[in-house]
Amino acid sequence: MFIDKAAVILTAGRGGGGCISFRREKFVPYGGPDGGNGGKGGNIYFEGDPRKNTLLDLSYKNKVKAPDGLKGKPSNKTGRSGTDVILKVPLGTIIFKDGVLFADLKTADERVLIVKGGRGGRGNASFKTENHTAPRIAEKGEAGESAQINLELRLIADVGFVGFPNAGKSTLLSKISAAKPKIADYPFTTLVPNLGIVNFKGRDFAAADIPGIIEGAHKGKGLGLEFLRHIRRNKVLLLIIDASGSDGKDPYKNYRILNTELKKYSKFLLEKNMLVVLNKSDLPDSKKHIAAFKKKLRTKKIIEISAVTGAGIDKMLSEIVKMLDKPTKIYPEEEIEITPVKHYVYEPEFKVKKDRGVFVVSGKKVENLTEMTNFAEEDALRRYQNILKKMGLELELEKMGVKAGDLVRIKNFEFTFEK
Repeated sequence: MFIDKAAVILTAGRGGGGCISFRREKFVPYGGPDGGNGGKGGNIYFEGDPRKNTLLDLSYKNKVKAPDGLKGKPSNKTGRSGTDVILKVPLGTIIFKDGVLFADLKTADERVLIVKGGRGGRGNASFKTENHTAPRIAEKGEAGESAQINLELRLIADVGFVGFPNAGKSTLLSKISAAKPKIADYPFTTLVPNLGIVNFKGRDFAAADIPGIIEGAHKGKGLGLEFLRHIRRNKVLLLIIDASGSDGKDPYKNYRILNTELKKYSKFLLEKNMLVVLNKSDLPDSKKHIAAFKKKLRTKKIIEISAVTGAGIDKMLSEIVKMLDKPTKIYPEEEIEITPVKHYVYEPEFKVKKDRGVFVVSGKKVENLTEMTNFAEEDALRRYQNILKKMGLELELEKMGVKAGDLVRIKNFEFTFEK
């Protein structure tokens, strides 16, 4: 089943909690704290896989979560890190992270980190100082990143077959490759793109049969708008025309309509290497239509073939190979360049606003500190209060008029303010 769009929520693993432990051995005085750190949470990656040609696997998964890191252990042992998750997608997959273009996977085994696992919490051995030799402090693990991911597949094929329904595109693909698309004598037999590998005199190239385009496809009529994007990356376009006129339309008129739809969808498509293929040349009325077609169109390379009998196919393949060897101009709509740009923006360590009588504190440092603090331990609570005081949070709250007994909210935690 061909699926070229998918949406999934990815959540990286949470880091493991730190350990509170003290070394106690019979003949070892002053053993001291030896609680190890928690393991790192698992990351989630996307990787390009040339063996895949659909996003079907991910269409069944609404959410994917990486394993969490394990808790630290005594004897300064760090907990095991969560296993990374690698999601394999077809080449040509474009990744949007939280609505923003993030990556474009075009090469085999290309891997990109999407969400990063949280760091493990520190054990009490990390908090030992000269003045505090027996701390009972251990951090919780940091939460992993989470993101809404939208995927869009644009098939990477050397040659794209474009034409009206029943022009013989699927028959031609089945003739020149091992692909077995559905073939019948009614319009829109092909509902999804089909991909085949063609070998001609030792030269291999990929060919894609795009579902039939009708007049108005650029506005969403028929299946054109849904699948026209798959030909954006083709090096060569084959405009396949029914030369027999069996659909009651003049072949040259069909050619003009096809060109108009491609131009209205994207002005760059008509600038690609293009070959006009007049199919069904073996049918009775084809000769007169072909002669009239060639008189009206003298500027394009035209090949006569019969996908059923095989006539003219070798000549067509030879022309395709010549076109593939020509330099190919890259157009903006085909290649999506991801250029990482570093933005250095100064932001205060925290912000405070009053909402319905509650003082809401926000800021990454404050939120992470709150999430990773174990409030059940008195030492950890004291450390937490000291850090916030040194950051100036208490002073800022007083400036905003906080009073004893007022609620202060930091992310999902609520506290009662006391001087």
